[in-house]
Amino acid sequence: MKLKLYQVDAFTDQLFRGNPAAVCPLEHWLSDEKMQAIAAENNLAETAFYLPEGEDFHLRWFTPTTEVVLCGHATLATAHVMFTLEDYPLDTIRFHTKSGLLTVVKEKGQLTLNFPADEITPVELPQEVVEGLGVKPLEAYRGKTDFMVVVASQAEVERLRPDYRVLAARQEVRGTIVTAPGEEVDFVSRCFFPQSGIDEDPVTGSAHTTLTPYWAQRLGKQQLTAKQLSRRTGLLHCTHLGDRVAISGQAVTYLKGDIEV
Repeated sequence: MKLKLYQVDAFTDQLFRGNPAAVCPLEHWLSDEKMQAIAAENNLAETAFYLPEGEDFHLRWFTPTTEVVLCGHATLATAHVMFTLEDYPLDTIRFHTKSGLLTVVKEKGQLTLNFPADEITPVELPQEVVEGLGVKPLEAYRGKTDFMVVVASQAEVERLRPDYRVLAARQEVRGTIVTAPGEEVDFVSRCFFPQSGIDEDPVTGSAHTTLTPYWAQRLGKQQLTAKQLSRRTGLLHCTHLGDRVAISGQAVTYLKGDIEV
């Protein structure tokens, strides 16, 4: 069986920046094992699979090792493929996912994701996380899937050299987000998910459902700019909408092809 496969760099307007995701349009679901095998073969942070569901679409995301319940950059990449390569005619796409209904709107040269906002609770970090990060947090929180660690400065975030083996010991979370005030944007972050097969994710849309409510309250503003400080980097425009978060960015196509499975 031959399937289309695209690779897209998300949350960037330049090739080889942002976060690469694979996108595979389907006419019917493959087995979970086959989709996981394709994602492992692609060896990207996420591979997205989508198929029509009435007038809407169903969307799932896989890392090289596991299925995840929410992924921002691969959703952005999927919408980019549908709008620019698959001739989707409308300006809004509705995706049914394991995180409920998600929408993507094409407007003013950007794609805007509408995702559920995370809820965070202050926590005392497990020792493995403190040791694995090698920083002293000012604040620490637990969201639905991740720890969020707040440090004093952008420079601290940039200097991080985590011990991924130690971080991976905390199997009850997807991973750890580290954040600080930005020097040229409202806030910066880096995201580490060794538990999910990704040591450092280049640009993590889903993490900004956690970050945006925190920084909106701390800075007293609803619209924020954010930069993820991985080696590839990515720029996001975020809006706090109460129980939802809008996350806007751009994407560029790197690869168009077919796979035999």
